Amino acid sequence: MSDGDLPESSATKWVRFEVLPEHEGMRVDAFLTVHCNGYSRMFLRGVVQAGGARVTGERKHGGDKSLRESMDAEVVRPSFRVRAGQIVECDLPPIPDQGPQPEDIALDVIYEDDHLIAINKPAGMVVHPAKGHWSGTLTSALAFRFKELSDVGGVTRPGIVHRLDRDTSGVICIAKSNALHLKLAGLFESREIQKEYIAVAIGSINMDRDRIFAPIGQHPYQRDKMAIRSDHETSKEAETFFDVEERFTGYTLVRVFPKTGRTHQIRVHLAHVGHPVLCDRLYAGHARVTQGQLLRKQARGLPLLEEDAAIVLERQALHAARIAFKHPLTGENLDLRAPLATDMVRTLEILRRQKQT
Repeated sequence: MSDGDLPESSATKWVRFEVLPEHEGMRVDAFLTVHCNGYSRMFLRGVVQAGGARVTGERKHGGDKSLRESMDAEVVRPSFRVRAGQIVECDLPPIPDQGPQPEDIALDVIYEDDHLIAINKPAGMVVHPAKGHWSGTLTSALAFRFKELSDVGGVTRPGIVHRLDRDTSGVICIAKSNALHLKLAGLFESREIQKEYIAVAIGSINMDRDRIFAPIGQHPYQRDKMAIRSDHETSKEAETFFDVEERFTGYTLVRVFPKTGRTHQIRVHLAHVGHPVLCDRLYAGHARVTQGQLLRKQARGLPLLEEDAAIVLERQALHAARIAFKHPLTGENLDLRAPLATDMVRTLEILRRQKQT
């Protein structure tokens, strides 16, 4: 293992390895697992997923093994397959020997039994450690409060069966035992879990309900985004239903029922049909909205008051409102609900006021 001339910090260090012929064709996360003793593949996959690995050297071009093209330093995904002669560099953080560092962070527990916990996650909280977010995570809060959590997901993700985006609020399920974790993961995989989200979409949606069926894959240019992509190696089928709950001038409140669980699925699908989620930095192009903007005062020719400059929302208007399923160990029918977050309640109050003026 050699750091070469790459920068090093107290938190992370760059390591680099040459790909030998016997490792030809390996996924980059598996390749790093072979070379980084003491690190689990799941942990390294998370590092790569967060943009912590890059590859330089030549790679095969298309299906012709005789053709090669040079490859500058390129940030890669975990599924990237390495080629002999390439150099793999990784921004390697210290291994969390004992898992997430416990932190005394308040949690809104909406359900708990001997096997399962349901949390109303606030917007802004990252579920598990990743590059740039090593503290203040849900897993750190869980480690402080609960003595036993499943370890199926690896040392950095105790109890985590599924996830919510950092800026999505709402209900998330946590497994205390491995038995529950595996069975619950099976329910997600077989689509036996009902999920319901609430979103404020930009624009007026004409149909009262609709189904969006469009494959989602990695964005071709921006590694932190997903996109509608057909016939691509990263693409997976994705299906979303929605019902219009309430219409405002320039906005629509919808209840969304994703049938699959792809990364950013609701956000990508609503943007695909021309109605991105309000304040979605990645897919709507803005990350905050003021009271004056919600009331559309400039467009309506109304004067702006001092209070109109107040920021009402500065994260995507998306909330995981409900998860329902049959408890795989007790047989109980669970209907777990998370009350709407305060910032979204305030947003809807202002939009309803707009309808009255």
